[in-house]
Amino acid sequence: MHDLELIPNRLWNRNFILCVLNNLFLFTYYFAFLTILPIYIMQDLGGNIQEAGLSLTLFLLSSIAVRPFSGFIIEKIGYKRAFRGSEALFVICAFSYLFVDSLWFLLLVRFIHGIWFSILTTVAVPIATAFIPEHRKGEGIGYYVMSTNLAVVLGPFIALTITQFVDFRVLFALLTAIICTGFSFCLMIPIKDKVEKSRVIEPKQFIKKSALSLDDLLEKRSVPIGFVALLTAFAYSSVMSFITAYSETKHLLAYTSLFFVVFAMSMIVVRPWVGKIYDRVGPSSVIVPSFIFFTLGLIVLSFVDNQWLLWLSAIFIGIGYGSLFPSFQTLAIQSSPKHRMGHAISTFFTLFDLGMAVGSVVIGFTIAKFGFELSYLLCALVSFLTLFIYQSTVAKKLKLAKGR
Repeated sequence: MHDLELIPNRLWNRNFILCVLNNLFLFTYYFAFLTILPIYIMQDLGGNIQEAGLSLTLFLLSSIAVRPFSGFIIEKIGYKRAFRGSEALFVICAFSYLFVDSLWFLLLVRFIHGIWFSILTTVAVPIATAFIPEHRKGEGIGYYVMSTNLAVVLGPFIALTITQFVDFRVLFALLTAIICTGFSFCLMIPIKDKVEKSRVIEPKQFIKKSALSLDDLLEKRSVPIGFVALLTAFAYSSVMSFITAYSETKHLLAYTSLFFVVFAMSMIVVRPWVGKIYDRVGPSSVIVPSFIFFTLGLIVLSFVDNQWLLWLSAIFIGIGYGSLFPSFQTLAIQSSPKHRMGHAISTFFTLFDLGMAVGSVVIGFTIAKFGFELSYLLCALVSFLTLFIYQSTVAKKLKLAKGR
């Protein structure tokens, strides 16, 4: 079992700040590339919209395929090697885009890139968590996740702005510089893998395993909150995947970039209170109202006919989803023992990514058959029903544990 350094007393300590910066630069690169890649494929490589979609799908498929094994890999080679090794290989893949000369080479790079992204994003969370004081876990993870949500705005803004002045090769070089900067923060984070020699080992642990077991790939205690996250991601994929196309049909495309800005600002404004309420009162005190805000945001989105309603939906979704995701992630971590943290995060992200992937496909078909408005209403219904699933499973278990 590999452990990490002792938890500090201050939340904003040097190592936690380095983790947040590393995550910010990683996802700024990720979302910038996600935004610009379809345009690059169609303009420079002569591809079509289906092939552009395939480049995104391959990245996601390789990430999902490797995700269940990430916890096992981390346990075997240790946090330090998994973290720095996967980020180094992710950076090498970033350099590969500078030499892409065909669509098939690009698709191969995308598939390989998704593998390292899966391991990297799995191991980065428990490392960041190790530098958060125990009594401020909800608040700390909330700020950590907020760096990802800020990247949702920063990445596309950088990519779309730079392409107005330079060609794609120069943009790829600048994005590579961004991920290299993030990697420099990764190298500055002190990570120590320690073996707990004092831990009592049961006789059955001496038996050599001949094959992987389910426990090597899955943390069962994280499955309930992971399933709730899956359903939430399913509903949220309607926003990430189709908000641009939807706003274009409403002749509001010029206001879409501000949608994400308003989304991020709403999340930032409530973040200081949300994390503290989570730690002091409990997860349900944050999750229940956040589900309500998220559902209202999807409902408002279904009735959008001007920029003001579009931005109002961004406020509700920013407060709702922006509070739900870090709360789910904190619960996934807290539901398992510390030596199983890597497996817990791996299980959580596997289910979350699956929800995003399936949601994008299913909602795409729903939009084609019933239109955007009804599809967003159906997603609002999914969100509302997920609240009841959370109450009857995760929240009920939390109450029983608290009453003991």
